[in-house]
Amino acid sequence: MRTLITFIMFLVVTQTTAQNLFEKIYKDLFKYSTIYVAGNIDNPKEQPKDYFVRTNPDGNLYAPPVVVDGTDYYDFDYRYGFGIRKIARFDYEMKGKHYYDGTENNIGLSASNSPVSGLEYTFHFEKERSRDEIYKNHRYFIKHSGKYHMVKVESRKQGRVDFNYQSAEARAKLPIGKKFSLNAGLIYRTHERPYGYNPIEIWLNETNEDGFPINYWYQLGYNYGFTDQWVTIDIDGEQVYDYYWYDPQGNAVAYTDLQFRDTVFESLINRFNNEVWDELDYFGVLSPVVGFDFYHYKKNFWLHAYGSYLLPYHKYVQGDIDFSYLNRNNWGLGGLRQDAEGEQWEDYQLGVSFGWKISKSIGIFVEGEYTKFWDSKIYNSSMGLNFRL
Repeated sequence: MRTLITFIMFLVVTQTTAQNLFEKIYKDLFKYSTIYVAGNIDNPKEQPKDYFVRTNPDGNLYAPPVVVDGTDYYDFDYRYGFGIRKIARFDYEMKGKHYYDGTENNIGLSASNSPVSGLEYTFHFEKERSRDEIYKNHRYFIKHSGKYHMVKVESRKQGRVDFNYQSAEARAKLPIGKKFSLNAGLIYRTHERPYGYNPIEIWLNETNEDGFPINYWYQLGYNYGFTDQWVTIDIDGEQVYDYYWYDPQGNAVAYTDLQFRDTVFESLINRFNNEVWDELDYFGVLSPVVGFDFYHYKKNFWLHAYGSYLLPYHKYVQGDIDFSYLNRNNWGLGGLRQDAEGEQWEDYQLGVSFGWKISKSIGIFVEGEYTKFWDSKIYNSSMGLNFRL
């Protein structure tokens, strides 16, 4: 009997502990979170009509030509995605819709402070089609805030604008009063672009020991399967000499060297550069960061200002340092300068949200954020004056 009672008590205690643990996990991780599936369908941007004519198939130049519609037509654009989010809103932030669709951009995703303590997150994945191009996007964000700390990890990809970024940061916070705080810590960021490195410029300016070019510009066409043919044209009794250019399928694409260089060659430059850049690994850089956050809120007046400054003591921990942002000004016609020294830089982010309800009828609102990371500068601002009748 004693053994049975002990076993029953063990089951009760175990069940109670498991229930308490489940309730704590639910409260910390999932309470107030939202799971959503959403999407939209839009008409594609309509292109200007583009018509051209071709010679009649019978070969008679003066017969009625064939009119060809060369306008680009696209299927409808769409976006669909799903995710789970638990992001707190500051007092001045209004929920824009009665539902979430993954396009929301709360201030807490950028500011070092948070309206609540504890865990916040969003895990969003989506697929979209724009002008018949299909992209896969995502945003994974985890943040834990407390009175004296902030830890954040983020991965974001936006294929349509070629944006792919990961970061991780940890900051210690120093509250000064109830509204102002300073913070400092370390941040890890990635970038894919090798700033300052232009492969085609270097390739075209390679020379041999006698100073003559190794690669002539038209050789790039040969490398991608284009061919040329020397032709003689009689124009009003005068002989004109030039090259016809053909694509790898044998279709004529240019009727002079100049036309080829001003049209097809330009696209080959971008193709060449992208292929060389794709061979490089992404870059990861560790940087010290300091910041501030000021938050004052009243029903009729609020001001939230925040900022981060990344000190010029950046350390690359991923990627070939020769192609890193430290050498952005050290590449030239002959490649990387032999005496090149890494050049540090400053990055920063500033944001503000201001609102003033002057009276029951009049209100002024200003929001803005500016980010400068490497050579990328991102502006996002809005302002308004409201009259309520």
